[in-house]
Amino acid sequence: MNYEKIINKKIQDIPPSGIRKYFDIVSEMKDAISLGIGEPDFVTPWHICEAAICAVEEGQTHYSSNWGTIELRREIARYMKHRFALEYDPKDEILVTVGASEGIDLALRTLLEPGDEVLIPEPSYVSYMPGVTFAGGVPVGVVTGEADAFKLTADAVLDKITPRTKALILPYPNNPTGAIMERSYLEALADVLEKTDIMVISDEIYAELSYGGTHESIARLPGMRERTIVLNGFSKAFAMTGWRMGYVCCPRQIMQCMVKIHQYTILCAPMMGQKAAEEALAIGYENDYADISYMRRIYDRRRRMMVQGFRDMGLDCFEPKGAFYVFPNIQKTGFSSEEFCDRLLEEQHVACVPGTAFGPSGEGFVRCSYAAATDQLKIALERIACFVKKYIKAG
Repeated sequence: MNYEKIINKKIQDIPPSGIRKYFDIVSEMKDAISLGIGEPDFVTPWHICEAAICAVEEGQTHYSSNWGTIELRREIARYMKHRFALEYDPKDEILVTVGASEGIDLALRTLLEPGDEVLIPEPSYVSYMPGVTFAGGVPVGVVTGEADAFKLTADAVLDKITPRTKALILPYPNNPTGAIMERSYLEALADVLEKTDIMVISDEIYAELSYGGTHESIARLPGMRERTIVLNGFSKAFAMTGWRMGYVCCPRQIMQCMVKIHQYTILCAPMMGQKAAEEALAIGYENDYADISYMRRIYDRRRRMMVQGFRDMGLDCFEPKGAFYVFPNIQKTGFSSEEFCDRLLEEQHVACVPGTAFGPSGEGFVRCSYAAATDQLKIALERIACFVKKYIKAG
């Protein structure tokens, strides 16, 4: 059987995730510390787990509506209004998905015709470019850099727009850089987009992990709600990665088509997970999201510790204002991003992710997650410092 002949060439040509490579090695390496996976080290709060257990005990194990339960959608609507001043009708403008990742796929497949272009800030999350390709589109990188604090500028977007541009992915707070977009940057971007028919896919999964201010959604700006698909979920803010619970909020005209894809491919998100998510939002509203505030305070302390740690070892390190990653510049070591990560793992048993996993412009950087336990982060910084000192001196 000639598998190369029968398997879709487009899929064959897409490389595997640059993140998972190091995860797989670390899983078999004794005493290794992984700063590679973007997953909270916190366990899902017990009251959320208990809601899922109760759902099972009560026999709530059947399909829900394709849209998700109306109770959960009402909680999502209340949460979005309370936290981000965004209003969506739970009846037909909110869809519960299997993680925010499904939401990305639904948005792209709903919008794209073969050959349509999608603007994607670079560096950014590894799934965007392959997702565009899977949907028949053409990913177009828009480079961001340290000089602009890794923000997406209106001029950079304007320079990449062509008659084939269909959408812009706006992933802020950003993975891997930790950059955020202040309102002034969003307003400048909106000024460019309002003259076009370009849709915005705003991935706001890290919205609750903003330090020093409240997250601002581009959907709030005048004229932008009608051209924005907002993606969010429970993985990061509620420490629910394995539950795979997400949601999409957008105008009903677009949502009607997204639901078609969802109902034929997924049908619905797991009922037990929906009950857990409902609990997370309901109790969160009652106690002013105390679980989120607690985790954010811990992340903030780790964030400052990591930035200072890299600077103390002589590396330039942009200060992230969101998510739970630092993105230090490792060029002083003389290694490429991949060489740095390979040798660090081999010599010091610490796993980071090469910046190139997030696009070519990530060369010269590595991504380190501070979603690991604080004591592990301290040990990791000590090991990285030994490694860096050795090679900076040698250079």
